[in-house]
Amino acid sequence: MNKEPGGGLHDDSDEEELIRSEFDAIISGLALDESSPSTYLDEIEIKDLSDGFIAPDPTAQTPRAFLSSARRAIKKWFNQGAHDDDGVHL
Repeated sequence: MNKEPGGGLHDDSDEEELIRSEFDAIISGLALDESSPSTYLDEIEIKDLSDGFIAPDPTAQTPRAFLSSARRAIKKWFNQGAHDDDGVHL
């Protein structure tokens, strides 16, 4: 028991009972047994399947073909002319 400044006695069990009754009043309005036919994760999965993206399937390259491809790409970049805006410095 706590003594209030006004001289009256205040019982902690009254506060607990008030909190419990407010909690029960809030909970009584909820229907916890209802479930939706689909979940949020199901909706995401459906969206992922319908976005139309097809992942690339690159063919395997030999090391020689890879180096040849890299050489062609570098020559193409170097011979294009204007290199001021691409952020690469040689």
